[in-house]
Amino acid sequence: MDPVQLTIIAVSLILTALFVFLGVQVWYILKEMRTSFQKVNTMLTDATKVTGTVSSGFTSVAGLMSGVKAGLSLFSSLRGKKQED
Repeated sequence: MDPVQLTIIAVSLILTALFVFLGVQVWYILKEMRTSFQKVNTMLTDATKVTGTVSSGFTSVAGLMSGVKAGLSLFSSLRGKKQED
């Protein structure tokens, strides 16, 4: 065989091996990214649950404060009528 043909065959084999190696590495990187995205998705789902719980807590406190305010305004209006009589 001619040295040029041997060189072309050697370079082709080396490039093929490198492309296979790089393909496997890209496969592992994509697999790792998939697990990372799943973990991030789980974290975001948990954060949504926590913010929903905190939001409902604030809503409850706001309702309680509104009730207390209404009760105090009722008592103050009754006291005002009592003083007028």
